[in-house]
Amino acid sequence: MVEWVHVRSEAIRRVGYESGTQRMYIDFHDSTPQYTFCRVPERVFRDFVGAGSVGSYYHRYIKDRYQC
Repeated sequence: MVEWVHVRSEAIRRVGYESGTQRMYIDFHDSTPQYTFCRVPERVFRDFVGAGSVGSYYHRYIKDRYQC
């Protein structure tokens, strides 16, 4: 089951995580469908949704990584 967390960001609406498969989903405000990232450690998901700037965290630690 996907755990969704709404985040405060101009670009990102919500972030989902499925611990059994280590898949993370990012729902951007301006795109459909959500983007899927594979083999994402739960720590990265938790740090991401708890970051002071979700957008900065995405660009620094997630973008172009965890490809399926």
